Amino acid sequence: MLNAIFKGLFDSDMTTVIGVGDFLLCMGCSLIIGLILAAGYMYRSRYTKSFILTLALLPTVVCVVIMMVNGNVGAGVAVAGAFSLVRFRSVPGSAKEITMLFLAMTAGLMVGMGYLGFALLFTILMCLLSVLYNQMDFGISKNMASYKTLNITIPEDLDYTGVFDGILNYYASSYELVRVKTTNMGSMFRLTYNLTLRDVAKEKEMIDKLRCRNGNLEITVSKQETSPAEL
Repeated sequence: MLNAIFKGLFDSDMTTVIGVGDFLLCMGCSLIIGLILAAGYMYRSRYTKSFILTLALLPTVVCVVIMMVNGNVGAGVAVAGAFSLVRFRSVPGSAKEITMLFLAMTAGLMVGMGYLGFALLFTILMCLLSVLYNQMDFGISKNMASYKTLNITIPEDLDYTGVFDGILNYYASSYELVRVKTTNMGSMFRLTYNLTLRDVAKEKEMIDKLRCRNGNLEITVSKQETSPAEL
């Protein structure tokens, strides 16, 4: 009686019907996998509630889709076409977030195909590797502190072309003027440089030299952010 309730309207004798018990088992396994992935991502990582919720439920969604396809090639093509139209209406994610989404989809795919043991083993191993790499600070550049963004405010009557080149050549191994912006009702310019310091300890000394050149106007030095387009 229970199986009859959940039988598809278009099922035939050639179609393999998924039992209710098997369906619940796969869903339960995929939910556990989602929780493991979410917990592994939250370790020493910045995250949002919406992303963690997505990561916890995505394996189950993919699992159910694969189970419903159930070997039907035509349905598989239709599902692939439907998923290709889905667009996440959010800011671009980081490389780590994209990787975790792929891991969640892969685990859900494995559960939907019935490989519960492989899916759990894959999830546990990948989460352990993620935690281990975070613990080791794997991939962090040793000279990251040398990459700085420098903002210099100058009066409008000062020609900024090459005015700071001598100072920047001495204190920075490389630098680039990336933006020029008018400020204070057009009475001043704000120059933005991306530079790599030769010696981080001489940052204050460099600022003092720049203050003498720009008339003691505002100067800010901040950590250089990675471009959003880069992974």
